[in-house]
Amino acid sequence: MPYQFENASVLIVDDMKPMVSLLSSLLRIFGFRHIYTAYDGQEAFKQFCKHRPDIILTDWMMEPNDGIALVERVRKDSLSPNKFVPIIFMTGYSHRIRVERARDAGITEFLAKPFNVKDLYARIERLIEKPRQFVEATDFFGPDRRRKNPKDYDGPFRRGEDDTVSEDDQPLEVDMVERERTELMLEVLRKEISQETQ
Repeated sequence: MPYQFENASVLIVDDMKPMVSLLSSLLRIFGFRHIYTAYDGQEAFKQFCKHRPDIILTDWMMEPNDGIALVERVRKDSLSPNKFVPIIFMTGYSHRIRVERARDAGITEFLAKPFNVKDLYARIERLIEKPRQFVEATDFFGPDRRRKNPKDYDGPFRRGEDDTVSEDDQPLEVDMVERERTELMLEVLRKEISQETQ
């Protein structure tokens, strides 16, 4: 099902200019018209604050600030204009330990290099079709790291349903304005899709 991305914006972050150029071209083919670019995490955070993109697509290995530092800053810095922005993390380092490190930093989706056009589109599609709840705890802020919700689990610390969860383990209140902005952007995309299919 084709999506309409003309009104959505994306920030591409990669220190390799040919990769930035390639990604920009692919995103234009997908329909994005508002594409911003940066070549390291520090520059990216400035672009993020200035343009407030709807999606961030970032590489891991960059100098002086890498993708992990960018993700953590977007999620935790008081200057961040939208802590809930979906972040697709690209890297050639797809070992489980690295995937978990990226997940624990607060990424939304992981995209292993090399990837093809279909892989990239599928990650963007997943942001729209299957948005993830955000969790804020004392040592983590980001999309819920648990993709599966097994119904048969009855052990301790099953989210807020478990009476044994301590006050420290309960999710903290989050910035509702930014959450609503992100959810509104996704809802607009869904409405555009449903209008096209009618």
